Amino acid sequence: MSKPDFFVTDNGRKIAYHKSDGVGLGVVFLGGFMSDMAGTKATYLESWAKQQDRAFMRFDYSGHGQSSGAFQEGCIGEWADDAQQAIMALTEGPQILVGSSMGGWIALLMAKRIPQKIAGLVGIAAAPDFTEDSMWDGFSDTQKAAIMSDGHLALESDYSDEPYIITKKLIEDGRNQLVLRDPLNLPFPARFLHGTADTDVNISVALRLLDHVQGDDVRLTLVKGADHSFSAPENLQMIRSTIYSVTMQA
Repeated sequence: MSKPDFFVTDNGRKIAYHKSDGVGLGVVFLGGFMSDMAGTKATYLESWAKQQDRAFMRFDYSGHGQSSGAFQEGCIGEWADDAQQAIMALTEGPQILVGSSMGGWIALLMAKRIPQKIAGLVGIAAAPDFTEDSMWDGFSDTQKAAIMSDGHLALESDYSDEPYIITKKLIEDGRNQLVLRDPLNLPFPARFLHGTADTDVNISVALRLLDHVQGDDVRLTLVKGADHSFSAPENLQMIRSTIYSVTMQA
């Protein structure tokens, strides 16, 4: 495994990344909540991009993977800042953003912040506004009181033996990053892939997102039996072919 390079943000956060050069539109992979750039989708797409001689970048948000900081200290706005600064500083020209789960939310925030840097967008089990619509709305009154008084709440994770530590900062900052309440324009090809067996992000989120966004070339594909990870071989091939089709349309 090659060692990552590092980029330091304006706020002093040290962001680990891998970048390969190429021609044509580049691809940037945006990972999920408590995920990292060594995951199956990120490394699969990197290998594909190298075969296609296409520029590619994957990175860890602060508090994730090999980047600096503690996960519990971060929030959606800071991770979006990490993404924005990395994209602006480390890539040349417009990019195809590929966002997985929380990365889908980050990609949509990039569409609001730096639309000039986006040639297309692919969302994989995208989870916009999940801190409010899934976490906060799903908490009991007791849990809500605990997070407000203690500043954090520990939740069991299906993906790790360690619990998710959900902080008051994460919830409150998330309310400043919501994308499903105000107009959201996607003036480029946008494709969203969502599995019917996704137990983390309900299909209703994908349908709400499709209904909410504005754009002339936006499509949602529901995949029967696919789960939230969307990492089965046939799912990975679908992601790859979707990215390719977006590059042809962009």
